Amino acid sequence: MELLETLQLLKISDISHGWVDTVWELDFTETDPLDARIEGEVNENGLEAFKAVYQHLLPYATEDRAVTESVWTLFSQHGLSGSGLVVLLHHFVQTGHSKTASVPQRQCALRAAAIYFLLLEIPGKIVSAPVFHPVLFDKCLDTVRKTWPQDLDSGKKRKKETAKSSQGDPKGRKRAKPPRREDRELEDEFEDGDQDEEEVYISGQDLLQLREGIFFLVKNFLRLLTKFPLKDKPQNVQHCVQIFIALTNFEPVIGELRFSETQDINRMKSLPDVAYWGLRLLCSPAHGEGNQTVRRVFHRLLYVILMMSGGDGSRPCLLALTQQVVAAKDMAIRFVSHIVDELKDDVLPILRTLLQHICAKVADKTEYRTHGAQALVRLLAKLSCAEYASFIQWLYEYSCNAKTQYRQFGLDVAMALLEQPERTPEAPLPPEQARLLQHKFLVQAMIFSRCSDRTATVRSRALACLAQCLEQQSPSTAEGIQELMHGSNTYMQQNMCAHRHTHTDFLNDSFLPPQIKVYILLPPGTRNISEANPHVTAGVFKTIEITSGEDGSIFDARDTIAMLRQRASDEKTNVRKSSLQVLMSLLKIGMIPCTPEDLSTLQDRCRDPALSVRKQALQCLTELLAAQPENSVVQKAWLTGVVPVVMDSESSVQEKALDCLEQTILRHIQSYSRFSDKDSRQRLAWDLLTLLSGESQDLCRYLSKAFIIWAKQDKFSTVFVNNLISHTETEHASAAWLLLSKVAGSAPRLNYGKILEAWDHIVSNEDITVSTTCHVLCVIGHIAKHLNGDTRERVIEDIMKWLKGFHAPIIVIGSCVSALQRLVQRDSVEDTQRLLNRYCGDLVSLCDSYLSNLMLSADRSQNIDEELVVKYLFTLGEAALQCPAKVEKRVFLLVQSILAANVSLDPVEGTEELPASQPLSQFKPSTMPTAVKAHAFITLGKLCLQNEDLAKKCVPALARELEVSTEVPVRNNVIIVMCDLCVRYTTMVDRYIPNIAACLKDPEPLIRKQTLIMLTNLLQEEFVKWKGSLFFRFVVVLVDPDPSIARLCEFCLVHLLLKRNPVMFSQHFIECIFHFNGYEKHEKYNKFPQTAREKAMFSLKGPKNKELRMKIYKFLLEHFTDEQRFNITTKISQNVLASFVDGLLPLHLEASELLSDTFVVLSLKEMKLSAMRSRPEEELQPDDDEMAVANAVMQVAQKKLISQVQKKNFIENVIPIITSLKTMLEEMRIPALKDLMAYLREMMQDYRNEVKDFFSVDKQLAAELEYDMKKYEEQLHREGEQGNGSTVTAPDANTRPGTPRVR
Repeated sequence: MELLETLQLLKISDISHGWVDTVWELDFTETDPLDARIEGEVNENGLEAFKAVYQHLLPYATEDRAVTESVWTLFSQHGLSGSGLVVLLHHFVQTGHSKTASVPQRQCALRAAAIYFLLLEIPGKIVSAPVFHPVLFDKCLDTVRKTWPQDLDSGKKRKKETAKSSQGDPKGRKRAKPPRREDRELEDEFEDGDQDEEEVYISGQDLLQLREGIFFLVKNFLRLLTKFPLKDKPQNVQHCVQIFIALTNFEPVIGELRFSETQDINRMKSLPDVAYWGLRLLCSPAHGEGNQTVRRVFHRLLYVILMMSGGDGSRPCLLALTQQVVAAKDMAIRFVSHIVDELKDDVLPILRTLLQHICAKVADKTEYRTHGAQALVRLLAKLSCAEYASFIQWLYEYSCNAKTQYRQFGLDVAMALLEQPERTPEAPLPPEQARLLQHKFLVQAMIFSRCSDRTATVRSRALACLAQCLEQQSPSTAEGIQELMHGSNTYMQQNMCAHRHTHTDFLNDSFLPPQIKVYILLPPGTRNISEANPHVTAGVFKTIEITSGEDGSIFDARDTIAMLRQRASDEKTNVRKSSLQVLMSLLKIGMIPCTPEDLSTLQDRCRDPALSVRKQALQCLTELLAAQPENSVVQKAWLTGVVPVVMDSESSVQEKALDCLEQTILRHIQSYSRFSDKDSRQRLAWDLLTLLSGESQDLCRYLSKAFIIWAKQDKFSTVFVNNLISHTETEHASAAWLLLSKVAGSAPRLNYGKILEAWDHIVSNEDITVSTTCHVLCVIGHIAKHLNGDTRERVIEDIMKWLKGFHAPIIVIGSCVSALQRLVQRDSVEDTQRLLNRYCGDLVSLCDSYLSNLMLSADRSQNIDEELVVKYLFTLGEAALQCPAKVEKRVFLLVQSILAANVSLDPVEGTEELPASQPLSQFKPSTMPTAVKAHAFITLGKLCLQNEDLAKKCVPALARELEVSTEVPVRNNVIIVMCDLCVRYTTMVDRYIPNIAACLKDPEPLIRKQTLIMLTNLLQEEFVKWKGSLFFRFVVVLVDPDPSIARLCEFCLVHLLLKRNPVMFSQHFIECIFHFNGYEKHEKYNKFPQTAREKAMFSLKGPKNKELRMKIYKFLLEHFTDEQRFNITTKISQNVLASFVDGLLPLHLEASELLSDTFVVLSLKEMKLSAMRSRPEEELQPDDDEMAVANAVMQVAQKKLISQVQKKNFIENVIPIITSLKTMLEEMRIPALKDLMAYLREMMQDYRNEVKDFFSVDKQLAAELEYDMKKYEEQLHREGEQGNGSTVTAPDANTRPGTPRVR
């Protein structure tokens, strides 16, 4: 009777029978509100009424059958309506679903839903109507979600202003600070859109109570599932799965979940715990035929594993990678593994389906792909070896798919699989399956084959994976790479050949065992397979078929290294970086020998256009050196690659190079007493320094910049300097003095006595090397200001003795003069110059006397000491720079007499003075040896730097010497002199820049390289401008027969000159077409002055040079911006093509080559805008940074807009000119017609729709063009067949293609 009393608290007897019948008839979808009086009375009793009803009904569900069957009889006997109770429960459940429901209403809804499930659990049935209704069942289950505040899951901010908790504020709590005005305004803006349906504020204590109610309801539902089968209710099962999946991520789990059958539900503490228990119950046969429920569960868990929010009819979206989301993913994988272990072979087809859909639906972001690959590998562990091999074959075909995302994820999975131990088959497998278990299959077929993928992101990732494999040094992985390097990768070739025919439809049943089928699981919100994946064929529960446009490439081992070298110069930055890692790893572990060619690849990348590649190259060279410190070839390569980078324009790259130098050299300079040959790092440091002081001393000029920077950073302590000095009398003496010469200028204090002892040793011994002597002189120059007067005089005396003896090598002479200049430094400039005049004047007098005697002797050109004469000339030049006042007119004439045979050294008639100089252009060639003349030009240049009048007379002769001299050293030195004079006398030398530029076509590579470097320096410092023919002379070096000079020219143009003048390529481009074709009839272009000799030297006219011209055009266009490409297309049409159409330029055979070049240029891919050249997947590359993705989307949109403008410009401005010119070329029978048709054919492909619209208004012109294009295609086809692989000849210009006429 207590049950009847508690039921009265719900006022069941007062409910209208008509209202109850209506609700049942409408299937609980549309209901009238409950009578307000009844609802008010029930609400007064509150949650306690529902709790009491539940407690009194519970025994009927849990006790023996005899007792429980009487509850429905009890209802009937006392006139209580069981249907009414169900409808009343529905009303309170529906009320609790509202967003505006109060906390008590939500609690009542949870208890009402629990009572309903309890009624379903009680055996028997209501006399008047059944208790179960599918809609009400789902609504009661939905109470779990809808009574919980949705803003907690969506991440929206809950309101905190005036709403109060249902429990009231506890006393004693401090009042919170009122929100700041700015915060209130921000919140008001944020919440304006939610004012229509304001949610109730729920406190933390309320949340705890709601959570307990949800937990209570779910536990009751689980008890129902053990008694109430849902086999014939698939929609309700699907809804149960959806709710349980949502609960798996409801809250964090403390400890580890267990899925054993013996687990007690009453001991479960978390909602994810009970949710997985519920999913396990749903997977039992009682709730579905066969494995239907397992399939539904795995489908829902797919999105948990992929860390997506799936459900509620919306498209799946990514979840933030929080710790809770990752933990939910791990729990889902463990649950799937548990179900597979429990149900074994019955669910393997569904597991395979799950694995395939992980591959097909994983998000294209790095972290999500990584997690997806790890999940895949964990689940693959549940497959037997045969099934595993079958899936690996499927995965290989998947990784060859046309979709970039698939190929990239295939690499991620391959790398995750390589981290696992290699599988050993439990039973013998066919050879083709056994090979699929080996790691080398993954390395060769899935990773290496992607290194030449058509998409840059895949190429880069594949190369990075290959580098990672090499770093892991796993035996099985190393074996696979070893086979690639040494030509035994036969399996990869056989496998690819065997399956190449399947690449167009590779997810076919032919790749799957007969007993395994792949089924498609539709994402929520999709109506069919086509919506789920555009590559998947329509129809539910069919095999996944993905169209693949990829063709597995087969690489011969001989091409492997060549491929890596090619990737190192790939157009994409990330590809180049990854290829360097692979190459370095191969060299580091000794899998391939350290050849100069491979090392030069690493060196060249140290000067890569991309900053990140330069850094990577520096890192790779340093790692390789650390791995092979004894290899002298690697040591030289490291110095050649790293040291010059200290001059890099980017500070971060410069810092990287400095760090490599410091870590490799400076850090390991210890006192000689602590030096040990067993310490490889110390030995390496001194080996490198020895190379710098010997074979690689040319790099020391870069090293000076490094020491200047380090000096500012106070890197050179007294201890460091003393450590260096301790090596000056050892086998490291040369290297130690090299470092001291760089350090001495900034060192805090040196041991002057030690340095002077070394100097005395050098003076008294003749076996000291030249480089060491120069370094000691440099150190003495640095410490000169710290020496006392007597010591200075002694050292000066020693130096003057050397200089006056003329026994020292030239390089030592220069160092002596430099040290002398520092030693005579005084406080006043006058005193310093007086001493310089004294000492250097003596040297000038000695040189004057010797050379005069030589030139006045009868046999001056015979039996002379060539080396001694050179020393006198060099000393004269060095000394003259220090004391210009002591250089008499006679000296100028003396040097000129060495260069010419008819210079008179006699005084002018009637006077005792000699002429200052004579016009060198009238001189006869000198009979002096080449080395003497070459050094005489250097000395003459130094004299000209001090005397402008002499320079005015000598510069024309120097320019002429560049043309007439047949001696390489002479031409080389003249170029150096003229470029130095250009800095001092810019205006004077400017008119002779074409003469210097002509040396870019000198027969000797040395001269061409020297000229290129000198001109680049002058252009950088703006002593020379891009005017006249200079630009065209410069770019011709791009096609120099010496590849190293051509590469140097590219470097100078792009990295040194284009940065200073970004528009220089576009400014000169059109004129390049005129100039290189030798066309001079245009009123504006190619009008600068040039000699016949220059025209002949730099000519690129004619068909034989067309390939060279195209190479230049392509290089220039590659470095255009999209804006420049757009403008140059318009300018070519208006300034070149339109000139022929308008009759401004004559249309004849002379213009044919010009027009041919123009049409080919317009057809080049480099001329197209980047938006039209690149594929969408390369433009919008996946990135984990949301801002980067947004920027990428914006760039794609901008490029799309630019391409639309380009298309409009083409239709309005280009097409009319092209069609008119086509008619003229046909009438004149000009050979350029073929290239015009090729251009038109290319444009028809790019602007097909726009061209159709344009010709829609002129049917005749459209018909003519279509006919001509058809004839042109047929002609190309015929020429291709006749040539049979040979060069296709140009069509006969005298044959005009027929044109139909519309009458």
